[in-house]
Formats: sequence, structure tokens, C-alpha cells
Amino acid sequence: MAHLNSFARQSLRTHISGDRCIKPLSVFDPVTARMAEDHGADAMMLAGSVASMVHLGDPDLMTLALPELGCLSGRIARAANIPLIVDADHGFGNALNVRRTVMELEREGVSALTIEDTELPTAFGNDITPRLIPKDEAVGKMHAALAARSDPGMIIIGRTGATGLGDIADTIDRLQAYEAAGVDMVFIRAVKTAGELNEISDAMHVPIMLSPSNPDLRDLDLLSKTKVRIVLAGHRPIMAAYRAASDAMASDMSDADAPDSLPKEKLRAYTKKDQFDAMAQSYLTPKPDVT
Repeated sequence: MAHLNSFARQSLRTHISGDRCIKPLSVFDPVTARMAEDHGADAMMLAGSVASMVHLGDPDLMTLALPELGCLSGRIARAANIPLIVDADHGFGNALNVRRTVMELEREGVSALTIEDTELPTAFGNDITPRLIPKDEAVGKMHAALAARSDPGMIIIGRTGATGLGDIADTIDRLQAYEAAGVDMVFIRAVKTAGELNEISDAMHVPIMLSPSNPDLRDLDLLSKTKVRIVLAGHRPIMAAYRAASDAMASDMSDADAPDSLPKEKLRAYTKKDQFDAMAQSYLTPKPDVT
């Protein structure tokens, strides 16, 4: 039996092995997944912070559980025909938890997931400053993630939080260890300059996923000259959606002029209303007796 979303996984692999950087669009539910596809995105991204807001209304403090992330990921992945990348945080525990995380998200149709080396959730007595787990422990997580997948098309991305906490040498040391473990891609964030990015890129052989702190480092032409093959554009869609909802509620409470909303024909398309009407006509309408 073919693996769920094997076509989407292969599509993403083709992108990251090519010579161009792509920019996934941030999504948070099935409708926004179809919007991303409609806008021509090569892939979509579900962030841990976004999943926590949508599912629980909580901040990004690791109160979300794996089954909740899996359920949301599956609904998004099934809604569109483009690859879904999921932020799986620290894999919800140790290397054995990482193993289950990969198995669950692969079954839900996710095309790629990130596993990071940050100590999560924040430990008792900590001053809330992010801390990294030992490199050997993180490498063990990468090995567990790779061994857990049953579809070789599933992309495992090793993420480090070392950038911003230490120097570039620390970042490169961890990324090279994850590369040596066999990850398909590495993920860095908080890179501030093109010089830092070039230094990291020159030290790696696998493709890089980037979440830059400098907006100048989102230029696809510039990034395509490095090993960066995925750059995140941030998570504006959910914040824009929440603002629109708040404005609409304020308008309803005050009877003020209503703000613009999504046209009905767009909503009909994104919810596939015509297809459901056709299915209802086919399956629910009695057919003439031809005997």
C-alpha cells in the first residue's frame, strides 16, 4: 500500500535537492491549507506556537500534547495536495518519545518534521532562559527519529537553538553532528547577518531550513546561492485572522459598519461545497427504479 502523502513528500524532497529556495506559507487549519495551495505555495508550515494557540489558546510553552498536534496535522495534511512541514518541538520527551512522534506524524500524512535540541518544557528553577540538551542526547534523538520512519520519503530535520545562545562554532558543531547522524536537513533560526549564514552554509552538506531574525535574509535569490532551501516567512496569517475576527466581533457589538469578509464564493471553493453538493446528489437522492 502506498504511503499516505508519498507524492507530497517526494515533491518536497525534489524542492530541497534542487537549486532554489522555497518559502512555505504558514497555515493553521484545513481551510488555510487550501488557501496556501490556491496561492501557489510549494509547501505549508504548521508551527508549534500556532498549533498551541489554535488547539488550546495557550502560549508556546509546551502544554500541547502529541495526540493534539497529530490530529491537527492530519486534518491539515489531508486538506491540500502540497507538502506539510510540522514543528515537532523536542519530540515530546526523550529519544523514545521522539520515535513515537515520528511514527504518529508520518501516519497523519506529514511530509517533514523538525526535532530540536532545546530543553523543553522549561525546567523547574530555570530563569526561563532557553537551554540546550547535551549534544550526545540530541544526536540520540536524531537517530531515533530516522529509525522510526517507515516511509523513506519522510524528511527529518534536525534543529538547533544554538544560534543566539552561543557562537557560530557551537551552532556548526551541533549541525554537523546531526548531519553525521543522517538527518535530511538542518534548521537554524536567529541568524542575523549574511556572513553568519554563509559560514554555516559553507560548513554543511545537507540542505538548510532557515527562520531568520533579519528580514533581509528572506530574499529567495540570495538564499538560493547558499544551501538554504526552505525559508520561513513568519506566521502572519493566524495573527491577521485573529485581528479580523476581533474587528468583526467589535463591529457586531457596536452595530458599526462590518469589515470586509471573505467572499462567499471563495469560502464555497475552500470548503469544496460544490463537490459535497454533487456527492449528496449522487448518494442521498433516490434513484429511479430501473427494474
